[in-house]
Amino acid sequence: MKDEFSKISSSSKQMLQNVPVTTTNIDDEKFEEAPTWVAVITVLSFALHTALGWLRDFLRYIGLEKKKIVIDPNPKDFAPLYLSYECFYTRNLYQRVRDVFNQPIVSMAGPIVDVMERVSDDYNWTFRFTGRSLPAINLGSYNYLGFAENRGPCAEQAISAIEACGIATCRTQQYMRTLEFMMTDYLGVEDCIAFGMGFATNALNIPGDLILSDRRNHISIILGARLSGARICTFNHNDMKDLEHHLSEAVVYGQPRKFRPWKKILIIVEGVYSMEGSLCKLPEIVALKKKYKAYLYVDEAHSIGAIGSRGRGVVDYWNVDPNDIDIHMGTFTKSFGSVGGYIAGKKSLVDYIRVHSHSACYSSSMSAPIVYQIISALTIVTGRDGTNDGQKRIRQLSRNVHYFRRQLVDMGFIVYGNKDSPVIPVMLFIPAKIAAVNREMLKRGCAVVTVGFPATKITESRVRFCISASHTKEMLDHALRAFDEVGFLTGLQCSKRNPPRRLYELNPDKYLEEE
Repeated sequence: MKDEFSKISSSSKQMLQNVPVTTTNIDDEKFEEAPTWVAVITVLSFALHTALGWLRDFLRYIGLEKKKIVIDPNPKDFAPLYLSYECFYTRNLYQRVRDVFNQPIVSMAGPIVDVMERVSDDYNWTFRFTGRSLPAINLGSYNYLGFAENRGPCAEQAISAIEACGIATCRTQQYMRTLEFMMTDYLGVEDCIAFGMGFATNALNIPGDLILSDRRNHISIILGARLSGARICTFNHNDMKDLEHHLSEAVVYGQPRKFRPWKKILIIVEGVYSMEGSLCKLPEIVALKKKYKAYLYVDEAHSIGAIGSRGRGVVDYWNVDPNDIDIHMGTFTKSFGSVGGYIAGKKSLVDYIRVHSHSACYSSSMSAPIVYQIISALTIVTGRDGTNDGQKRIRQLSRNVHYFRRQLVDMGFIVYGNKDSPVIPVMLFIPAKIAAVNREMLKRGCAVVTVGFPATKITESRVRFCISASHTKEMLDHALRAFDEVGFLTGLQCSKRNPPRRLYELNPDKYLEEE
């Protein structure tokens, strides 16, 4: 019996392999690995910090080190909320660099922000505000099209909505149909449903029997997949061979132990990966989806509005038929300068979600000013306002991204991601540089986001630049000068592909694109 099953499986695999799959003709996104010496120093640095942390915990335990603020976050006599290592990491590693995270601002999140100055007298266990604010170029917000404004048509419509409707509707979501109709037309699908929270859009709506998820997918997708009750398999980031391997295994062998066929196989990818800056290989994924008769879920949170000639995400960027994607998901928190999310696709799918999804049935409607902010931004992007302001913003974002990224690459920094992605990660590697780069950039008038373990691998700490259409050339030049100084100061120029060069050695006019 086993021999017969093996023969059937082998023949089925051979048949599937004979089906052609179209591949894209663009260069693959190859991530440059850290030099060996950098990787070794990074691991040794974490090992040293961990050993010192254990020593300090021991000294606290025997009473030689007394710090009353150092407490276990798990509540006494209750089930623990955190794993023991999470508590250890927070006390001894995260706490040392806590000042560079969650920095409060006292302005809108536009191209310039006012960061509240705060200091600590006990090594970042507590903070006190000095009363001063530090103006800085905002390189950390997802304000891709520059709609985070306190004046202009979007702000005016939001204010008018408050005057007409108030700030809350105290009812369910049914009144948002205008927004949903506009998104349906914008995406080129049959129907759309909007939600009040982008994270919950993924976390509470992912279906499936078997889910094949990219390893770099957002935590909201991971949580939604777990809550769905489906079996989850992960494939290597943007690795089409690994994805096809999992698909063929699922089709040939079926469910474990029972060997029954899966009812639905769902592939979940992101349009733009917010930590890697890479784009999903949508044409190849669609080809595999059709070949193995699977379903496709695309999260366009970071790509909708920011990618494609018309700003319609990776579907527009790759010129893929929207009907080839079974579930379109995105958020309004990035390019549209508001909050919330959406799911779009076939009308039967959206009708089912509208009736059965807890995030639709039991949640309150989005407030009127939030909805009208999105509608106003969408009107501008689609050109319904009678101007080409939307197209100007899309083209300006593309020019800014190319101008900034290409100079970073030519200066010898290790830069991840796609050349058209508005998210530009530059690798730091060594954990001590997470705080050093953030603090030094803020001193030079640039607010940036630095990220490290556990949000990334231990050896892949990074600074993540988010470019906006509202950034002027002068702002980008200032940021490049600042990062040139900080990168030279902290030794970040370690690319093997591009020799290290200072900014003054480059010709900025070479990187300008025609309007």
